[in-house]
Amino acid sequence: MSTAETKPVQIGELAKNLGITTRTIRYYEEIGLMGKTARLGGGTRTYAKDDILRLKFILKLKTMGISLKEIQELSDIFDIHEKDFTKITPKLIEILDNHIARVDEKMANLSSLRKDIVDYRIRMTEFLTHQDRN
Repeated sequence: MSTAETKPVQIGELAKNLGITTRTIRYYEEIGLMGKTARLGGGTRTYAKDDILRLKFILKLKTMGISLKEIQELSDIFDIHEKDFTKITPKLIEILDNHIARVDEKMANLSSLRKDIVDYRIRMTEFLTHQDRN
C-alpha cells in the first residue's frame, strides 16, 4: 500500500496521486459525495485512508458512466447507515443493472446504425459500379 493510504494526505497530494484536480475533490465535497473531511490548522484539508477509498470508489463509478446524482444517492445511504457497505450494496446493484440496460440499448442502437451504414455503402458501391457500366 502506498503512503497516501496509510497516513492522512493533503488535497494537492491526493489530487496528484489520483490524476484529478483539487477543484474536483472540492466539488465532490461541496455536493456531499465525500462526507466530512478533516482539516489542519488554517483550514487545510486532509484525507485519511477511508476518504481516499471513498474518492476512488466515486471515480470508479464515474468511469463506468454512473451519474453524480446516482453516486449522491449511494453516498447518502452510506452516510445514513454509518458507512455500512451492506446497506448501499442493493442500491448499487440496482444502479448498475439500470446502467447495464442503458449500455445494452446503446449497443443495440449502434449495431443497427452500423448495419445501416454498411447497407448504404453497399448500395453506393453498386450504384458506382452500375454507372461505370453505362
